[in-house]
Amino acid sequence: MRQNNTGWSGLCKAGYNTVMIRPPYLHLTPATRRVRIDPHDSQFIQNPYAAYAFLQGTAPVFFWEDYGFWCLAGYDEVNRALRDKRFGRERPGGYMQSVSAGVDRAHLADFDALEAGSMLELEPPVHTRLRTLVNRAFVSRQVERLRPRIEQLASDLIDRFEDDGAVDLLPAFATPLPSVVIAEMLGVPADMAAQLVEWSNRMVAMYMHAPTRATELAANAAARDFASFIRGEVEARRNGPADDLLGLLVSARDEGDRLSDAELVSSAILLLNAGHEATVHQIGNAVRTILNEGGDPRRFFETPEAAEPTVEECLRIDPPLHMFTRYASERVELTPEAIIEPGQQIGLLLGAANNDPAAFDAPRRFLPGRADQKNVTFGAGIHFCIGAPLARLELQVALKVLFDRLPTLRLAYEPTYRDSYHFHGLDRLKVEWWVPKYQPVNPIANEAASD
Repeated sequence: MRQNNTGWSGLCKAGYNTVMIRPPYLHLTPATRRVRIDPHDSQFIQNPYAAYAFLQGTAPVFFWEDYGFWCLAGYDEVNRALRDKRFGRERPGGYMQSVSAGVDRAHLADFDALEAGSMLELEPPVHTRLRTLVNRAFVSRQVERLRPRIEQLASDLIDRFEDDGAVDLLPAFATPLPSVVIAEMLGVPADMAAQLVEWSNRMVAMYMHAPTRATELAANAAARDFASFIRGEVEARRNGPADDLLGLLVSARDEGDRLSDAELVSSAILLLNAGHEATVHQIGNAVRTILNEGGDPRRFFETPEAAEPTVEECLRIDPPLHMFTRYASERVELTPEAIIEPGQQIGLLLGAANNDPAAFDAPRRFLPGRADQKNVTFGAGIHFCIGAPLARLELQVALKVLFDRLPTLRLAYEPTYRDSYHFHGLDRLKVEWWVPKYQPVNPIANEAASD
């Protein structure tokens, strides 16, 4: 087991005293910790945990050549970096200086404008100011008030397909539920939810490895249309205050300070995107995980005390986001081989950290209520996911309603994951269940037959 020393070198040097199996698609040069893994390799996509296990036992800090930066695969390493103030989200010289160096990005002007003002891409003091303003409109007590609405929405969605005996849960349940919830929370018309999802999907495709020109053009068009729509909604609330999250963002103040128009639009789009994208994947991943356990799925949600640790274990064992990146603000020596210079990027492998045998007993076993639960699915430090309370509530409520309504639910076939690293979600989730067949009773006919 790796040593848990206080220094980066002590934390990262040691490996396990066990024999690790190298997946055939993973190529490692031990002396330099250079690793090649094609992020689009089908074997890796379907089971990245095999690669993570090997790396945790041999090189928990490694240089991923396909991405061109050092990555951290161990729980201690990732957790430490998430809290290390020398690693931040803001690019050196600002967003535009970093992404546009030597590259023509005129065709990404609308996308870049939103990203440059996004709270996710900034550091203190600007990040602190924006988060304070947004957080005041996104507190846990307001999220908890959504519980009845989430229950009703989950039931309404199930009503649409309950009698069919089979469905793809991703478009029928996992996607509309969080997208409608966050739309209603912000005060956006619920019938716009599908359009918001389409815009969001096109934008987040930019975060994948080596996006194509077509992907870039689609993302920019989505950013332009998304921003235009939000500006219209903002203007409506300035003309007449509204008791919704967007209205609160419009009026949010911190000692006289308020969000600028650009900050407001970027923040609203960030909340809409983050408010559904990861949750869609997590609902699908959680259903797959629970159904593969066999037995009555309702047993995991019999009480709130059972539901909470069940959801936490789903978040740990198969999270929706596997890589999150940071930039160094100063020189950091992770290992003698891994020296990160100011401005260089590192990759934090959240999915690997959550399944590190140095941190979790039997990490690939589904064990709700495990004593060592400490997943980093929502991050840590100042960039801890602001929407974590909402995501947890949606998962606890939606999964309970689903399994209560359809206790005989089972996988129609083993689902596969889509090619979308660093997101990790299913491409479809075909399920089936037993539907009782009632024969209509005709008293007259029955009486005649008896004669």
